[in-house]
Amino acid sequence: MECGTRRVSGEQGASGQPVHIAFSTLGFPMGRTVVVLGGGISGLAASYHLSRAPCPPKVSASTDPEGASFNIPLPFPARGNALTLSPPDPLPRCSVFLICPQVVLVEGSERLGGWIRSIRGPDGAVFELGPRGIRPAGALGARTLLMVSELGLDSEVLPVRGDHPASKNRFLYVDGALHPLPSGFRGLFCRSPPFSKPLFWAGLRELTTPRGKDPDESVHSFAQRRLGPEVASLAMDSLCRGVFAGNSRELSIRSCFPSLFQAEQTHRSVLLGLLMGAGRSPQPDSALIRQARAERWSQWSLRGGLETLPQALNAHLTSRGVSVLRGQPVSGLSLQAEGCWKVSLGDSSLEADHIISAVPASVLSKLLPPEAAPLAHALSTINAVSVAVVNLQYRGARLPVQGFGHLVPSSEDPVILGIVYDSVAFPEQDGSPSGLRVTVMLGGSWLQTLEARSCVLSQELFQQEAEKAVATQLGLKEPPSHCLVHLHKTC
Repeated sequence: MECGTRRVSGEQGASGQPVHIAFSTLGFPMGRTVVVLGGGISGLAASYHLSRAPCPPKVSASTDPEGASFNIPLPFPARGNALTLSPPDPLPRCSVFLICPQVVLVEGSERLGGWIRSIRGPDGAVFELGPRGIRPAGALGARTLLMVSELGLDSEVLPVRGDHPASKNRFLYVDGALHPLPSGFRGLFCRSPPFSKPLFWAGLRELTTPRGKDPDESVHSFAQRRLGPEVASLAMDSLCRGVFAGNSRELSIRSCFPSLFQAEQTHRSVLLGLLMGAGRSPQPDSALIRQARAERWSQWSLRGGLETLPQALNAHLTSRGVSVLRGQPVSGLSLQAEGCWKVSLGDSSLEADHIISAVPASVLSKLLPPEAAPLAHALSTINAVSVAVVNLQYRGARLPVQGFGHLVPSSEDPVILGIVYDSVAFPEQDGSPSGLRVTVMLGGSWLQTLEARSCVLSQELFQQEAEKAVATQLGLKEPPSHCLVHLHKTC
């Protein structure tokens, strides 16, 4: 680590999720200004940890003084191996390496929260236009619960406990019918349609398959090699569509499911690796974390909707003296001769010793200075997809099954990614009088084809497809009492 040097580094999830990149100039006195780009949950969380830091910055990693080396792990391309400009060496988390008392959060739109958005209906029901639940598993899940406690939101948490139907029951819609996914040890030994034989045999195959030799591969290739073609084409295809709205043949196993990749690399077998705790990292501790662990929560939300979290973060940041700028789109980043960064905001600008980016890759690629041309090019190659979310409410209706929801493989329906049974997981958000709430997610190759043809993507089109899917797949044939349609562009 050398003073006077700088590094640009990044991490990327699948399908256009924000790329978290830190820019630092070490030759400058520490403890001055950090500018955070993006007011979604990533930018808000970064600002939160910075605002709570008790002491000045410690260290930042480095590359050569000319800024010629940029490190970024990239997703699996459609063809060829994963592209890595140099060996992945991510920066430590912002709460460790960037600790600075003066923080400025810059958001281009007038609202905070990014993809998280909660709307109340006329009867008080909560409709999530984006994410609707947060998993508490792993170190990241524990840190999120700790943050919730620190924000004083414990009493607002709505948990889905391990014995709840929304935790135990998940379904696939295949061949025109809903099929429960096997759960529990005993379920592995029973034949469970749509799979032609018990999943025990897929597990046995996994235990005897040698470790892969490639540094990365597609999710489909990984699953087919280790678990067989049925699991790859039905289960993993559906999972990738539901989680990433993506194609399992194009998504990186290393980027999208790092714990599975690491388990194979460390223990040769994914199952053995997971049983032996591969990839686990130390977790924080709190009463809420212990409760979630004891009750085996599968997910949780907040009574007023998930947008309560970014709202609470904003209130906390304001109380800690963080400058939160809304409606201020960044037009460019440039490194000044004296070593600081200039953040251009239309007619004005900010100076920063450090920059944390929590904006999508496509946005950041257009902001970077000439010195970061290799990184800008790499970021521009990361594809993102659009997803339509349709919230439907029905009066006096009942679901044919009770569970979290169901996913739909691409071979069954190219339009529908899945349907979430919101009222099963979080009945507290049903409003009064209560109504049945479900959310239909549409996208994938169908939506990409429509966009490529420059077709009109109307709310009427998405509502029509969603109502047709709910009628066919869940038997809800009556018109909904309430409907919300939202298109997440390149999310």
